[in-house]
Amino acid sequence: MQKDDVSGLTQLGSNETQYKYEDPCPQMLETFPNPRMGKEIVVDFTFPEFTSLCPKTGQPDFATINVKYVPKKKCLESKSVKLYFFAWRRQGCFMESIVAQILDDFVEACDPLWMRVEGDFNPRGGLKLVPAMEYRAHNWKGLD
Repeated sequence: MQKDDVSGLTQLGSNETQYKYEDPCPQMLETFPNPRMGKEIVVDFTFPEFTSLCPKTGQPDFATINVKYVPKKKCLESKSVKLYFFAWRRQGCFMESIVAQILDDFVEACDPLWMRVEGDFNPRGGLKLVPAMEYRAHNWKGLD
């Protein structure tokens, strides 16, 4: 069995997690080499504790963020993903903007073959919003 390369990971197993509740950016996301290069695996992250702020009222928005992707050369490391999501806590953004930015940041960090980000936001004022966006690499045909 092949051993996974963890040499580039700094958050996982550090025993000193530093939570940052502002300025989410792709540099927060750590990656590791895809252990199954050439085989298409679907990775699914579900984060049921996502919070951000309404840009107009400052009231909190709560959501479950779901990210599915097919890695190319790099996989996203889960602890760094969790810390990235925590960094949204004080951000005042519309729900559609949040989903779009998460997709952009994750694609920049790991350059996947395919990725889908969905934000299942709790209802506010009787309205439920579930924005979703997808990315597909130029020459990727889909799962076999």
